[in-house]
Amino acid sequence: MEESRNLKYIRAKHRVQREKGFYNHLVVFILVNSGITAFKVYDNLSSWEDFTNELVSINVLSNWIVWGAILLFHFFMFRVGSQWEEKKINEYMDKELSNK
Repeated sequence: MEESRNLKYIRAKHRVQREKGFYNHLVVFILVNSGITAFKVYDNLSSWEDFTNELVSINVLSNWIVWGAILLFHFFMFRVGSQWEEKKINEYMDKELSNK
């Protein structure tokens, strides 16, 4: 009973750490890309049209798109990968317990 409880605690702690890692990645994504975007459009503040043209240029959007794709991959690994991991852990534990 105590071993099962410890195992559940370890799994829950691991899941929380993975979730925390994803949210840290999300915050860094937003802060860094906002800073890069501000740096790139800073020279084009003379008019609203120049500012908006630079803001939606491929030079600025490429950072958001590439890192966003990586972040999306991280999200899917966090959500879907953890379910697969849980399933495999349970499968191996059942196999190990049936051998004893």
